[in-house]
Amino acid sequence: MARLHVMERSEAQAVMDGLHEALGKRLAVSSLAPCPVEFTAAYVAMCATQSCGKCTPCRVGLRNLQDLLDDVLENRADEHTLDLIEKTARSIYLSADCAIGYEAGEMALTAIRGFRDDFEHHIQKHACGFSQSQLVPCVAGCPAGVDIPGYIALIEAGRYTDAVRLIRKDNPLPVVCGLVCEHPCEMHCRRGMVDDPMNIRGLKRYATEHMESDYTPNKAKPTGKKVAVIGGGPAGLSAAYYLALMGHEPTIFEQREKLGGMVRYGIPSYRLPRERLDEEIQWLLDCGIKVKTGVSVGGEDLEQIRKDYDAVYMAIGAHKDRKLGLPGEDHPDVHSAVEMLREIGDGIYPDFTGKKVAVIGGGNVAMDVARSAIRCHASRVTVIYRRRIDDMTAQDEEIVGAQAEGCEILQLAAPISIETRESGVLRGVRVHRQIIGGLKRGRPAPRDAEGDTMIVHGDVVIVAIGQAIDSEPFEKLGMATKRGQIVTESDGSVPGFDGVFCGGDCQTGPATVIRAINAGKVAAANIDHYLGFDHKIELDVEIPTVQFKGKISCARCETTMRRSDQRIKDFQNIENGLTDEEAQQEASRCLRCDHFGFGAFRGGRIEQW
Repeated sequence: MARLHVMERSEAQAVMDGLHEALGKRLAVSSLAPCPVEFTAAYVAMCATQSCGKCTPCRVGLRNLQDLLDDVLENRADEHTLDLIEKTARSIYLSADCAIGYEAGEMALTAIRGFRDDFEHHIQKHACGFSQSQLVPCVAGCPAGVDIPGYIALIEAGRYTDAVRLIRKDNPLPVVCGLVCEHPCEMHCRRGMVDDPMNIRGLKRYATEHMESDYTPNKAKPTGKKVAVIGGGPAGLSAAYYLALMGHEPTIFEQREKLGGMVRYGIPSYRLPRERLDEEIQWLLDCGIKVKTGVSVGGEDLEQIRKDYDAVYMAIGAHKDRKLGLPGEDHPDVHSAVEMLREIGDGIYPDFTGKKVAVIGGGNVAMDVARSAIRCHASRVTVIYRRRIDDMTAQDEEIVGAQAEGCEILQLAAPISIETRESGVLRGVRVHRQIIGGLKRGRPAPRDAEGDTMIVHGDVVIVAIGQAIDSEPFEKLGMATKRGQIVTESDGSVPGFDGVFCGGDCQTGPATVIRAINAGKVAAANIDHYLGFDHKIELDVEIPTVQFKGKISCARCETTMRRSDQRIKDFQNIENGLTDEEAQQEASRCLRCDHFGFGAFRGGRIEQW
């Protein structure tokens, strides 16, 4: 008889592996609106099945916790039950031997404390009190609430102009978003339960590039009301567009010579070609938007504008750079990422020929300046980041793209000073090696590791650690701020300033393009209400009839990139769009959650706002 055996996976184990994979997919694309109590109960029940039985808190405690949660769902609980749930979860968390038990206890404890009001609603009303108006996952995951299943169905039907019309009901910048949106909607796509989430951003781009003809949107009758929009970025442009459709007269005041805000002055043209951006902005202006460029609005200017206009929307963005606060940062060869990208937006490209460039930061802006430096002929580009690459806030495709183009990413390195030579010439950045530690604000926090510091050599240093809001002029006027962000009421109005609204980055802090667009959309609706109207932005295209297609598995069509050795030579668009064949196949994969599932009895679609 053999002493040892080669381990072989049984058929049962193969099936279990498949079930685990399916569970992971389902959790990854789970709806944004499950019952929190039911979800917690299911989670605890799953954890209970994993118990080895060795320690009592896990073996007995999780089963007891499961029974208590079932009591809440089956209308057998009272307030005492909730206290017992919290006590039991805490006991498991503090006393279980291993992670199977104490992690389950911690999550249950987080749940009972985090949404106790919903637990109480179950007890008092015998029903879930947690709900969302829109339960189509991708739509709920889109900050602007774009009707994604609707425009995908229109693309599949070959009606590309109608698809763009539908997008513009909620997002007036489909060209921009088709190229640079971070597509949070894809995280929640139910198609991911079957194979892969839909390529939603790729399809949006395809629709904008294949429109049969452009169109003029329907506008309400003129109201005679004038609205000043301070800032011509995505938030300001979106607000102005919808205000124009509502019959008002919006005028954008922009301090720079061209509109676009951080879309133009924060995103390089290799990601967003300027001709496409200019075309989209011009289309918006043709809808009835007036523009005054080269106008910087301060506190006194705002007071005069308030007298001249019926309402004001402040969307000044976050265009101020942040400093490291390190010795040597004032050296002339230390540049701000914000300033560099702003100059590139104006067509002024730095010459880094033969120079070593060090970039400090780990977000999308850091990737943008690093990849731009490569295109400006730098001999070497090193990105310095104090956490791990896995902890970077930049999108994965941006990180991979930067590495493919030759950028080195030095992780776990915290800058401590900017070093110069005796001659005054920049030497580089002195860094201290880091070791990753416990979580802080949801991310692993680094700390100094043992060992000496080191120099990352660089002829040029670019600081890309975030943007700030230039709120000082408005603070002097009396506007309240919090961490530099302008404080507003829930409708976006500024307290103490009648008729003044605020939104976008200057209200929330630096965010994504799609969130800025949503801010402008919300502001337009609330300003319209303030002016005494109730205009509706309505769906004006017919969505194709839903056809049941069965359960055929089909992988996702990904967009491709130009060869890295070719794309680094210029600032032309790096991404190839979907082909006709790919777009049709991709559109056909949509499960039409606006019709099936929740969509069948919850309306499925928001036809007006």
